[in-house]
Amino acid sequence: MGKLIIEGSFVAIITPFNRDGNIDYDGFRTLIDFQSTNGTNAVLIMGSTGEVSALSVEERHTIISKTMKFKNTKMLQLYGCTSNTTQGTIDMVRYAAGEGADGAIITVPSYMVPSVEDAVRYYIEVADASSIPIGIYNNPTRVGTDLSAEAIIRLADHPNIIIDKEAAGRPSQIAKILASKKDISLMCCDSPNLGLIPPVMALGGHGTANVTGNIAPQEMNIISKPWLSFEDAQAFRETYLKISPLLYFNYSRVNPVPVKSLMQALGLPAGDLRKPNLNMEGQDLETGIEIVKNLGLAEKYQFTLPKEIFSESNPPAFSSKNRTSSEPNKCFI
Repeated sequence: MGKLIIEGSFVAIITPFNRDGNIDYDGFRTLIDFQSTNGTNAVLIMGSTGEVSALSVEERHTIISKTMKFKNTKMLQLYGCTSNTTQGTIDMVRYAAGEGADGAIITVPSYMVPSVEDAVRYYIEVADASSIPIGIYNNPTRVGTDLSAEAIIRLADHPNIIIDKEAAGRPSQIAKILASKKDISLMCCDSPNLGLIPPVMALGGHGTANVTGNIAPQEMNIISKPWLSFEDAQAFRETYLKISPLLYFNYSRVNPVPVKSLMQALGLPAGDLRKPNLNMEGQDLETGIEIVKNLGLAEKYQFTLPKEIFSESNPPAFSSKNRTSSEPNKCFI
């Protein structure tokens, strides 16, 4: 029996918070239903888009247990299970498995920066210990270790490793992995700064693991659909060029600051970011709202457009001055 191969749009959803800073589980239900209704193939809960580093172990366990109760048969639910150690990651994967999760996505632990060989051994040890499928996420900008194509190809031979999500920014790496014809789903993040989506889809990739689907799920379905015909490629080109302003906005600061701030402004369950990250304000946020309006997404998805945006001259009580980034955000999902 072959591996589970995930195709299409794999959306990394935010973690919604209430006003008191606790997790909004009704909001989670709404966000999961929103993705399922709009045809998303799979969601990742508690990726970096879900502010996983700001969650306690107890919160992570509760999120897994409660959100699995919202699952339906249309859409796969996978969970970010990386911990600070190999054993901690194994423990989190096993907890997710015990609650019925469809799979787990892992990176190497942050700040450890293991060698490529040590990272390969880490992924294999976690996959060996897991009863559910494992996806690996090669995100050198955030974790320091950059897996080579050869390392990914070795890991693809493991019967329990089903996804490779690439954020290394090298189309040549994508080509090497796909040319190996391994039984693994190859996806990429949706950062336009890395520019991986066009080569991944043109070379035969399986889809995108994306942030933008939080706001534009149907558009990301089109962009993430494997090309089986000229019509698929044509639809990709038209949609990718159309929504590229939203892609650039979502990566204008570190993820998930732009997307979560915009979701809150549009009336979706979101809440504030957990500190030290702060919500976008003023003109920066207005830019995102204008993009949503111009693309027709507010009307299409029945978002509630705000009447007023806080700015430096009219700040909320919790406001701080807008921050700027000197360099575009890479891919942090």
